[in-house]
This record gives sequence, structure tokens and C-alpha cells, in this order.
Amino acid sequence: MNLFTRWGVLVLLLFGSFSTPNASAQWINDPAVDGHLQKGIDKIYNLEFEKADLEFAEVVRLQPEHPAGYFFQAMTEWWRILSNFDDESRDKRLIAMLDKVVDLCEKRLDKNEDDVAALFFKGGAVGFKGRLRSNRGAWLLAANDGLVALPAIRKAYKLDPQNYDVLLGMGIYNYYADVVPNQYPVVKPLMIFLPSGEKKKGLEQLELAAQKARYAKIEAMYFLLQTYFTYEKQYVRALELARELHNKFPQNPLFHRMYGRCYVSTGYWGEAFKIFSEVEKRFRNHQPGYDNYDGREAYYYIGRHYFLAGKLDESLQNLYKCDELSRTLDKQSTSGFMSMANLTIGMIYDLQKRRGSALAQYQKVLGMKEYENTYKEARRFMDKPYSRGQ
Repeated sequence: MNLFTRWGVLVLLLFGSFSTPNASAQWINDPAVDGHLQKGIDKIYNLEFEKADLEFAEVVRLQPEHPAGYFFQAMTEWWRILSNFDDESRDKRLIAMLDKVVDLCEKRLDKNEDDVAALFFKGGAVGFKGRLRSNRGAWLLAANDGLVALPAIRKAYKLDPQNYDVLLGMGIYNYYADVVPNQYPVVKPLMIFLPSGEKKKGLEQLELAAQKARYAKIEAMYFLLQTYFTYEKQYVRALELARELHNKFPQNPLFHRMYGRCYVSTGYWGEAFKIFSEVEKRFRNHQPGYDNYDGREAYYYIGRHYFLAGKLDESLQNLYKCDELSRTLDKQSTSGFMSMANLTIGMIYDLQKRRGSALAQYQKVLGMKEYENTYKEARRFMDKPYSRGQ
């Protein structure tokens, strides 16, 4: 993970009530508009894009001078991209939509430099440009977007530090600005231009946002899930969050896969098998949002389940499919799924007394990008055939 892939998600922001008169006048206070926003956000997360478009179009119609409707129209487009990320045909449209949000915010800030709504949506729009660019490999442009987005977010937080929705952006920044440079030293030189973070404070802010935020609740829950799973290794807490997100948004493949991963990490392979079998079924049936990435991951974990259960032929069938999809998806370097699938295939060949095939498989793993201990394990099994109990 690169630090600047996080800039775009300093936000899914934000309205709410403010304690100062000058600030409160800038936020949405129309119950009808609020209702459309709430419904639209839920539709985004459940990948019901056309329905989300209708809700946000109504927001734009009702309040054409406010950035909220335009921002969430762009967020719908962002999730369309996420649902088929290899297709770059929507990128220019998303950038244009985000630029429109920034232009509108700049006009509001020309009239009032303390316009909190304009600061939030400007930071959010620039941040999502950075997120798209970082995911496409345009690191310098992404870094510049991050440097533009952060001051707007920090100023908005300073104007209203007690708003729970506001805590999402600051929680993300405080946590990752502390953790990422330590785990990814390559970003340390960039941090001299940015304020330092505080991991503990960031987690507390994210927890508060996940519990009490009105508009940013789901995004805060998702970041907590990622944080507890990837960095804190608190898999039980991650499982609680994943279960809640999947139950609320059952059509979201990202939440679906994370739910399965959490069961894997807590050792409940039976539950993980059920979940990834459903992911595989949706992928096979071409359900919207379930793409080759979802299929690959499902085949890998189903294959691993069968391997652990001693059903080697069934395991091979699924691991072959994982490997096949990986060869389509891994355009620049091999993924962990590809490396681990091929290592496991070699281990199965050893169990089937197909030593020549196993050795060829381990050699293949050594030609791939290393993932965790794949090189060590491949060399170990080249010296001594894999057997149960090793």
C-alpha cells in the first residue's frame, strides 16, 4: 500500500450540524435533500448505481449551488470503476466530474474562505483524483493531489473538531501517517512535507466515526476493517465489522470477500468455504460487480479449503482456475494468489507421488515474485518432498 492511495479516502463526506452559526449555514439542512443523500449513499455501497444516480440527480436539482450532489455523483462513478477496475474508459469522466466539484468549491471559498462544506468537498474531490491516479501508477500526480487535499481537510477539521463525521478524515490521516512510513520506508522522505501522525489517536477517531457518524459511518467501518485486518492483526474485531458490512450491503463484493478473509484468518475454514463458494457462484453467474479478481480469490480459498480437507483433486481444479485468472490479471508482476496457488499445486503433486511435476512447479514458483515465504518453502520442498505434517 502506498501512502497516497489513502488520500482519496480521507472522505466520504460530510454534512451534519455545527456549533457555530457561520459554519452551520454552509451545511445541508433540508430534510428532503438529506434523505436523498442517505438513500443514494446506501445504493452506492450496494452497487445499485442507477438508483444512486437518481437520488443524487435530485440533490443537484434541489440545491444546484451546493457541491454535495455533484460529489456523490462522482462517487457513484468511482464505484463503477472499482467494480471493473481493468476498464479505464471511465477515468476521464470521473476526473472531469471531480474537477467540477473543485471548481464549485473554489467559487464558494472565494466568497467565504471558512466555508466548511466547500473545504470538505474540495479535499474529497482532489483526494479521489489522487486515489485513482495512484491506482493507475501515476504516483507523482497522486502525491501532488495529496498535498493539495490535506490542507483543506485539516482546516475543515479545525473549524469543527467535534463533528463525528469530520473525524473520519483525520482518523485516517493520523493512523496511516504514523504507520505507513514505518512499514514502507520509501515514503519517509515525503513525510517531511506533512504533519506527523498518531496511531492511537487515529484509531480512536475512526472508532468514534464508525459508531456515531451520520454520513461517514460506513466508510469509517470499512477503514477500521482494513486497519484491524492488515495492520493491527485483530482478526476477531475485523470479523465483526466485516459481518456487519456484508449483512447491510450483501451485493458488495469487496465487503463479501473481506468477510471470507476474516474467517480464514480466524481459522474458521468451514465458514470461509461457504462464503467464497457464494462469491464464486456470483462470479460464475456474472453478477454485477463480481469480476475476475473476485473469482480468482474465491478459487484460491476454495482450493485451499479442499487441500486442508484432503480432497486433492477438487483442490487442484480450483487452484488451476485461480492460476488461469492470475495469468490474465497479473500484467506487471505476479500476485500473492498466483505464487501461493502454484506452491500449493506443487505440494499436492508431492502428495500424489508426482515428484517430477512437483519439482517443476516449485521451480516455477521461484521464477515468480516472492510472496511471504514462497521461495523458502519452494526450496525446502525441492530438497525434501512435501508431506502432511511439514
